[in-house]
Amino acid sequence: MNMEYLTHSLLNKSEAKEIVQKLKVEKSAWQDGKKTAGSHAAKTKNNFQLDKSSDISIEIKDLIVNKIISNKLIKSFTLPSLIHGVMFTKSLAGHGYGTHLDNPYMPSGRSDLSFTLFLNEPEDYQGGELCIQTINKLEKIKLSAGEMIFYPSSQLHSVAEVKNGERFVCVGWIQSYVQNNEDRSFLFGLDAGAKGLLAKHGRSDELDLIFQAYSNLLRRLGD
Repeated sequence: MNMEYLTHSLLNKSEAKEIVQKLKVEKSAWQDGKKTAGSHAAKTKNNFQLDKSSDISIEIKDLIVNKIISNKLIKSFTLPSLIHGVMFTKSLAGHGYGTHLDNPYMPSGRSDLSFTLFLNEPEDYQGGELCIQTINKLEKIKLSAGEMIFYPSSQLHSVAEVKNGERFVCVGWIQSYVQNNEDRSFLFGLDAGAKGLLAKHGRSDELDLIFQAYSNLLRRLGD
């Protein structure tokens, strides 16, 4: 696994399917996605977005946010102080989102990490990959229903044009207690290693020192 990214299953298949069914039934709350894009990003953004103030958006958003904050692996990787800007998008044939960078500060909070939760299966639509630009290559990600990816908001990214079918995703941002990506990666590795040792060998005085070091590093590196 790339230490800058985390892919993880958040919803089971039936949960994801139920959400997509609700989104398909909803007709009146979908809006042009350009409304929430910045002036530069709006030129390349082409999708539909669920009105954040609608009852269905609030209901599903609360479910997803609660699942994120109760997931130990996600919490260890992201160290979330705030999960914000959560929205649902629908992309049809011809829709996509050109290369862009998420705003570092939004009305809802700072964007340290971005996430995309894929709600329907890859075979339901052609194209529509999340494309993240790294130094060496363009990573193309298309996950199964219920799976999500967390990645640094500092990365250039895009959504490939949907060729046919419908693409449903949930996107949002995390303001982390630790703003720096590299520092957060160090802490994640230390936490994962310590928890692995605890599960394998049980508690020890030496392990207590590792957990102490982790806690004090988090205290020093955090906001």
